[in-house]
Order: sequence, then structure tokens, then C-alpha cells
Amino acid sequence: MSNKLMIPCLYMQKGRAVTGFGQRNLFEDGDVERLAGFYSDNGADELLVFDFSSGDQEHESAIGKIRDICAASEIPVIAAGNINRMEDVKKLIYAGCAKTVLNFSKQGNVELLEEVSKRFGKDKMMVSISDIDEFTANRELIETYAGAVLALDSVQDAIAAVSSVPVILHTDESRKEAVLDLMASPSVSGLCGSYVSAVTTELLPFKEECRRRGIDVNNYESSIAWEEFKLNSDGLIPVVVQDYKTDEVLMVAYMNEEAFHTTLKSGKMTYWSRSRKELWTKGLTSGHVQYVKSLTLDCDNDTILAKVAQVGAACHTGNRTCFFKTLMKKEYDDTNPLRVFQDVYDVILDRKEHPKEGSYTNYLFDKGIDKILKKVGEECTEIVIAAKNPDKEEIKYEISDFLYHVMVLMAEKGVTWEEITRELARR
Repeated sequence: MSNKLMIPCLYMQKGRAVTGFGQRNLFEDGDVERLAGFYSDNGADELLVFDFSSGDQEHESAIGKIRDICAASEIPVIAAGNINRMEDVKKLIYAGCAKTVLNFSKQGNVELLEEVSKRFGKDKMMVSISDIDEFTANRELIETYAGAVLALDSVQDAIAAVSSVPVILHTDESRKEAVLDLMASPSVSGLCGSYVSAVTTELLPFKEECRRRGIDVNNYESSIAWEEFKLNSDGLIPVVVQDYKTDEVLMVAYMNEEAFHTTLKSGKMTYWSRSRKELWTKGLTSGHVQYVKSLTLDCDNDTILAKVAQVGAACHTGNRTCFFKTLMKKEYDDTNPLRVFQDVYDVILDRKEHPKEGSYTNYLFDKGIDKILKKVGEECTEIVIAAKNPDKEEIKYEISDFLYHVMVLMAEKGVTWEEITRELARR
């Protein structure tokens, strides 16, 4: 049996997070992208977005916002709400959604399932059920063309009695013990709703409690036992901490066994303070938390490399990294491809925001999108011509020209390298 999933919900209206199906007040600060990032770091397995838009224009805007949510989220995103046609499903899948949910209280969605399942795959299709009759009347269709059921009412036991289709239960239950009982139920493959979506719920410690009760969930476990680590004379192991996106080294700290296991259970980097002789979770008072992404042991088993998502500054001085005092530096070629792309893109963005007289980049922005597109087309043609030349120097030059003009286009349209690389990785 697969591990049971914890799936927070983002209820979205006019691009902002609201409190749910009933009274739709603003949830937290309403920032759906920030919340998507938070849920990713907090130990959620997937993220369910309910689109409360009405009308085609508002729906198009919502799909654009869901694209932003997918870019901000490091866990699979599921889209539900206001899906009426094949084109809606296609746009959501292309926006980066791992799955879409068809509402089986709408006959049009029932009729749509087979077509979209054959087009995009059964694993990308879920159906929402709010009444057991909706399931029993369409059982064969659901079992053939949907990967899972989203139960909007407590019908999971009735479904389990007649079918083995996985059921994700959406529940307003917010009491921890009651939620644990639901997770333990054989008829539930995962939970979403109030408890899972609350920003005060720490999902990794909750999952640890699930484990203790014999409920299989996705949590952090070490593949090597602490007893196999080689510790220093104080019984500690040094930890080199690195930004998981940029590879920038942020700090060095130490762990004892308790700190190591607390890190795994909480998902937040926790260390042993040698000066205070106590456990400390990074950012507990400052808010500059480090969410763990990976822990790797070196060849001698005596040093850990931690890759983290750093909130704010890693250093107590307020610097991003503790390593900011240059002792010596030899000139060297630092042409990391992604860093070069980002640096050039940043210069282009700066020109857009702070125009400079005589700048060719500003000339392109001033002339507008048609001129930029014309240049992209021209440079593409130059690449084709250069490719017919056996000398690779010419094609290097033309590709560089092309990439520069593409970056101007990206800046004009608000597309970032992070979005591009994420899309390439997804493919």
C-alpha cells in the first residue's frame, strides 16, 4: 500500500487565498505563492488548489495565478474548480499541474473524464464526489479513467466497500486526535482540509506521530544510522550548510544525536550550541529558519553536507552567509553557465527599471515588443546561416546574440530563468 498523503488546500478567489468553501475571508495575507512555498517547506506531499473564479476572463486569470503557484511549489500541484472543457484541463496541465479534478456533481465533467484521461493519462485525473450516488452511478467510468477520488463528504467508507480506488478525504475536522483516527482508516489514502492547511500545523512532527501509530507516511529518514557516524572528541559531527539552489556555503555548525534526529523529525535544521551547551533550531527566535532539503554524509562518515532553503540571513551579523571576509582571491574564470545567464538577465532587468542613455537594451525596450520579436527572429535566422559554416566560432557568436535578445524578450514578458529551468526539468 502507498504511503498516505497530507495535502493542504489553497482556496483561491481573484488570485488571493481565502478561507474555504463557505465564508471566503482572506486567508493569512492572501499571498498564494508564499503559501505554496510554505507548504512545500513544511512537509506537505501535494498541494490542492480550488479555483473559485467565475466567467472565462476571471478563469483565465486564475490559470495564470495557478502557473505562478506551480512555479513556487516544490510539491505536485492539483487543480480543482471551474473546469468545464478539454481546453481547461490542457491549460492547467501545461501550467504545471500534476493532476486536475473533475467535479462529478456536474454532468458535463462526467462526460469529459474519458476524453481527458485518454489525452493526458489516468494518473493526472481525479474526480470529486460529494454524494455516494455520484460514485456508484459512475463507478466503472471512474475506476477506468481516474487515478483517485477526492471525497468532499465522508463517503470514503462507502466507496471502499465497493471499490479499491484511492480516496483523498477533504475534511473540516481540525482536532488532532480525530485527524489521526482518519489517517488510520483503511479507506483513506490521504487527507486535505482544515487541519492539514492550517499554517500552525507542523506536518513533519504530525507525520512522525502517524509513524508511531503504524500509519505509513512520507517523512524524513536517514539511510545511515547515527551509530555509524564518526564523531569528534565532544561527540559531535560538523555540518556544512549550503543553499540548495545556489550552492552558496552559508555556515558551519555542529550536531549531536538529538539535534540530528530533531532535524529529521521537524524538517528544520537543528544544531548543538557548543557555547550554550544546548539544542537550538536555527531561526527559532529570528525567523531565519533553514528548511532541510537534503543531508549527505562524506566518505569518512565524519562531516554532513546539508542543503537548505534559507529564510533571511544565515549569519548572526545579518549577512546572507557567514563566509564574507575575503582573505585572498586569485583571479579565475567563474563562468558557471546558469550564473552567467542570471547575471546577464539581471543587468537587462536593471536597464528596464533604470534606463541608461545610449543603452541598446533600452533602445529595444523603448521600441516595444514588435521590435524585440523582430530581432529574435533575425538572430534565429543568423544561427541557421552560421550553422552551415564549418567554423564553430561563428555559431557561438550568433547563439550568444540570440540568447541575449531572448533574455530581453523574457524581461519584457516577465519570464525568469528559474521558470524556464523549472519547466525544462519538469519535461
